[in-house]
Amino acid sequence: MFRTLLASFSFFTRLPFWRPADIPAQCYARVVEFWPAVGWLTGGVTALVLLLLLKILPIPVAVIGAYVCRLILTGALHEDGLADFIDGMGGGRSRDRILEIMKDSHIGSYGVIGLICYYGILICCVASLPVSLMPVIVFAADPWGKFCGELIVKALPYARNKENAKNKTVYLQISTSILLLGAVVAGLPGLLLPYLFWLSLIPPLLTSLSLVIWMKKRIGGYTGDCCGAVFLCCELAYILSATIISGLI
Repeated sequence: MFRTLLASFSFFTRLPFWRPADIPAQCYARVVEFWPAVGWLTGGVTALVLLLLLKILPIPVAVIGAYVCRLILTGALHEDGLADFIDGMGGGRSRDRILEIMKDSHIGSYGVIGLICYYGILICCVASLPVSLMPVIVFAADPWGKFCGELIVKALPYARNKENAKNKTVYLQISTSILLLGAVVAGLPGLLLPYLFWLSLIPPLLTSLSLVIWMKKRIGGYTGDCCGAVFLCCELAYILSATIISGLI
C-alpha cells in the first residue's frame, strides 16, 4: 500500500516520490485509489501559496499565482486531460473518432476555448470569495474534486485496451471500501468551513454523475483524459457552489 501511495504522488505530481522506493509497475494501475490523498498535497500547496500571496498582491493576481504553482506542481496533467476531453467530445461524431482525437497530443480550438473558460470562471469565483475563507475553500475543493473524479473508475469500464492507452496503464476498478475511505479523506478539509458550505459537496457529485452518463453514451467508458476532466469540472462545481453560498450569506 505504501508503494501504491508513492506511485500516486509520483504519477499525479512532478515531485520525485519514486526515489525513496522502487515502485513496481503494477502499483500505477491503482494510483486513483489514493487520488484524494494527493489532493491534500496539491490543494494544500495551492492554498498555502494563496494565503502568502494575499498578503502582498491584489486578490486576482494572488489567485492566479496560486493556481500557476499548482500547474507547475502537477505538470498541467489534468488540464491536458480537460483539453483533450473537450476536443474529443466537441469534435468527434463517433466513438472511434472521439477516442482518436483525445489521444492526439495536439490541442484543438475546442480545448483552447474550454481551458480559457475554465480558468476564467475559476479565477473570478475564487477572487470573489471572502478572503478569510478563500484558502480553505481552495484547499477543500481539490481533494473532493479528485474523489468525484475517481468515481468514474468505479462506474465505467476503460474505453480503450491497455495497448492503446496513452501511458500503457489501465486503472483497476476501485473497491467500495477504498471508495468510502476516499470520501472520508476527501471530505475532511471541507469540515473546516462553516456548516452551510458543506452543501458544496453535493454539486460535484451531481457533476460527476452527469459526466458518467454522458461518457457512457458517447464512448462507452472512460479514459485517463476523462479522469482529469471530471476532476477539474467537479472542483469548479465545488467552488461555484461555495461562491453562491457566500453570496447568499
